[in-house]
Amino acid sequence: MSDFLEENTKFIDLFAGIGGFHLAMKSVANAQCVFASEIDKYAKKTYETNWGEGVAGDITKISAQDVPEHDVLCGGFPCQAFSISGLQRGFADTRGTLFNEIVRIARYRQPKMMFLENVWNLERHDHGKTFAVIKAALEDAGYDVFHQVLDASDYGVPQPRRRIYILCFRKDLHVRDFRFPEPTHEDVALEDVLEDAGSADLTRYVIHRNDVHIDFPQNVGNDIPRATHLIRIGHVNKGGQGERIYSPRGTSVTLSAYGGGIGGKTGLYMVDGVIRKLSPRECLRIQGFPDDFEMPVSDAQAWKQTGNSVAVPVLVRILQEVNRQIPAAAE
Repeated sequence: MSDFLEENTKFIDLFAGIGGFHLAMKSVANAQCVFASEIDKYAKKTYETNWGEGVAGDITKISAQDVPEHDVLCGGFPCQAFSISGLQRGFADTRGTLFNEIVRIARYRQPKMMFLENVWNLERHDHGKTFAVIKAALEDAGYDVFHQVLDASDYGVPQPRRRIYILCFRKDLHVRDFRFPEPTHEDVALEDVLEDAGSADLTRYVIHRNDVHIDFPQNVGNDIPRATHLIRIGHVNKGGQGERIYSPRGTSVTLSAYGGGIGGKTGLYMVDGVIRKLSPRECLRIQGFPDDFEMPVSDAQAWKQTGNSVAVPVLVRILQEVNRQIPAAAE
């Protein structure tokens, strides 16, 4: 019996970012990307550098006929319109309507599966009305829809990152049930992905401040038990957003594309006796990218791109479950 996602399965990568979906699809099925679209010029540069794919621009200006036939449509459609950190305007926000580009292409090309991701708050936005609209549109396009909110920290990622994952199977495949993967509860912590100061220049990420407050003597920092959650150990200034200091014996904060404060988009950590932000390489490792993944952009753009990225290990686990569950269900 062949896998649902066979080798060389063709997929498209909408709102592609730096290619988290691309990496997951390659990892599980050695899939072939036949089309990618991304509007941000810096993210396009990173994507093209690593995947050797030409990346199309604004998807709203591309006709469905010009999108090649494909088996799987992947898309982490823009989430700012639904995030609890934003204004939560949903479909009143033009960014929210970019979801309609997914439906437009799916209606025309009818891929056998869609794999979508968004902020966890999408499920409850506007008392569930927004997600009801989204689910109805996907069903009307010809799909059975399954969704669940998962936290990346439950799947071997040293970062709390709750996201909603949406799987859509074309109705003629008769997929009546899909169960998202159970948590793996792996023993992971931020310290597992930190760069070695002896082989990488990390000095530019060190914070030099006179208003650092640590809640315990620095020489006992390594005695903190490992944990798969944040361990706050102090703060800078008044301890506001981006001013809290954490131990690498726990997880990182949720990486953000738009975070503020002195900790920027990565958070602040006490590492080897100094307070610093995370390097772009460390952020990539947190999100599940390999060390040969290149970042041909500035640190500021790299932080933004990793903050916008999907957590690849979670995608991989979901895709593995698709192959494990669907062949019998689709017959």
